[in-house]
Amino acid sequence: MANVMVKPDRAEVPLLTPELLAPLREKLRGALCLRGEPGYEQARTLWNAMVDKHPGAVVRAAGAADVMRTVDFAREHGVLLSVRGGGHNVAGNAVCEGGLTLDLTPMKSVRIDAARRTARVEPGVTLGEFDREAQAFGLVTPLGINSTTGVAGLTLGGGFGWTSRKLGLAIDNLLSADVVTADGRLLQAREDENADLFWAIRGGGGNFGVVTSFEFRLHPLGPMVLAGLVVHPFSRAKELLKGYRGFVAGAPDDVTAWVVMRKAPPLPFLPPEVHGKEVLVFAACYVGEVPEEGVKALAPLRALGQPIADVIGPAPFVAWQTAFDPLLAPGARNYWKSHDLRELDDAAIDILLDHVRRLPSPECEVFIGTLGGAISRVPAEATAYSRRDVRLFVNVHTRWTDRGQDAECVRWTRSLFDALTPHATGGVYVNFMPDDEAQRVQGAYGPNYERLARIKAKYDPDNLFRLNQNIRPAP
Repeated sequence: MANVMVKPDRAEVPLLTPELLAPLREKLRGALCLRGEPGYEQARTLWNAMVDKHPGAVVRAAGAADVMRTVDFAREHGVLLSVRGGGHNVAGNAVCEGGLTLDLTPMKSVRIDAARRTARVEPGVTLGEFDREAQAFGLVTPLGINSTTGVAGLTLGGGFGWTSRKLGLAIDNLLSADVVTADGRLLQAREDENADLFWAIRGGGGNFGVVTSFEFRLHPLGPMVLAGLVVHPFSRAKELLKGYRGFVAGAPDDVTAWVVMRKAPPLPFLPPEVHGKEVLVFAACYVGEVPEEGVKALAPLRALGQPIADVIGPAPFVAWQTAFDPLLAPGARNYWKSHDLRELDDAAIDILLDHVRRLPSPECEVFIGTLGGAISRVPAEATAYSRRDVRLFVNVHTRWTDRGQDAECVRWTRSLFDALTPHATGGVYVNFMPDDEAQRVQGAYGPNYERLARIKAKYDPDNLFRLNQNIRPAP
């Protein structure tokens, strides 16, 4: 099986034969895997089960030198190159058909400097792995909400989670990064060195190179936070969303509250008669220093309606960071659509509720998130991520397991997306985009797109790093 050759995506890309790959294999400290060899299936299997690609070969990098040699090989031989961090992105660009996949998951180092409050993190690390290390010192940096997400991809797209309204985006806490560019050089990017590259990787995704190390600023938090869920019957969803709209408009930066609408999973604190029925869930977290102030701050949200269950209380931050893991486990088929909203007006609420009443599978959910706070106090031109004025967004998490439901689930998702379009800004978070939204990339970056295209032309003029939400090099 090791000698099987896979046909690539593009006819002009050479077949990756064992003979062609032999010189690269000899130079690596890590492993080069062909189909049928140990590590190959693990590297090509992603979180989204809709992605089923077979690369011609996989390099499982052990360090920056392996990354440099792999990039050199791909450039010199005209090989299609994909880069895998956590493999959690819904678009599935981490793996390519027939080309060369650079798998960074073996690069797992996390080094915490508690005195300086910094962390040095390699690109194979997941959020859960990072949180366990940082929380040993009572420290955090803003990351996402699902512990199996890769730190690298999340950060390069911007990165927000439960602490972002207080502490900013992941990129707002990025101090430096080591980047292998398309010419095979390892550069350090920071405010005073390769500043244009540093600007671009803070939100520009994987367009500019392969980051082999991230340096983050850390902040005191935990080990306990005030967090949890409030579950409501869906029959009261309209009035609850109107109340939520008012609550988030005046919430302090220490508070983050998001909405999930879906069929109730069999959670132990929900009565059995609710299981499988549509519910509206408030997920809330307070990250301030005084728990009593958190109780006061969340009280108006908890006072809305008559909940089925209210399980907000003190919780370890690392546990709260895994709260949504069971609902976002790998192995399901996923298709997402996302909008930045101008506001959550009554008409938008009616559209959302109409579609939630027609969920195509029990695992589907509609997610409403709030941003603002510290995120919005950074100028839009300060980083490649430009969505600083966004306060509300909707992400449609469509998930199912039966391949036969593909058309139905995709059709439902697009219907909701299209109906909401008149209420949206035209912007979108690049980490939430599926693989069929190339036409939205320019809108995702707004006024920063032209600058990004010029920087792309400087560091990757031939678009070697194109398996992403691609920014094409400026002419």
